Amino acid sequence: MINVLITIAVFIAMEGATWIIHKYVMHGFLWFLHRDHHDHSNDGELEKNDWFFVIFALPTIALMYFGSLENFNYLFFIGLGIMLYGMAYFFVHDIFIHQRIKFFTHTKNDYFLALRRAHKQHHKHLGKEEGECFGFLYVPLKYFKMYFKSAKS
Repeated sequence: MINVLITIAVFIAMEGATWIIHKYVMHGFLWFLHRDHHDHSNDGELEKNDWFFVIFALPTIALMYFGSLENFNYLFFIGLGIMLYGMAYFFVHDIFIHQRIKFFTHTKNDYFLALRRAHKQHHKHLGKEEGECFGFLYVPLKYFKMYFKSAKS
């Protein structure tokens, strides 16, 4: 039971970690990797921003590997929580929001529509400054209001 709680707690904590990493690392000293995700200056299907998949996958793999060597201890389940969050990120961000793979493109779910609206607000800023909505799964109430306002127009 404790392993399930560790996995869930890490998954939830990843939202805060994502906000901090997105705002201060991706829009900070690693902007050169993240910029093409905002200004679409990349050539081809992949972006420099896709390197973040590798950057985040490596410690996750290490945690799961070393945790598995010790009878699947807490390290494994920390890695599992991070991996599950990464999978959610990929499906929601890359597939649903940016539609890099044409699957699950239409929904009437208010949460997903508000999430898409929040992400569009984030991407309206092409530079690394003046960004907003750096999180991923948590959608502030103002974006639900923006979605409902634009849906009525």
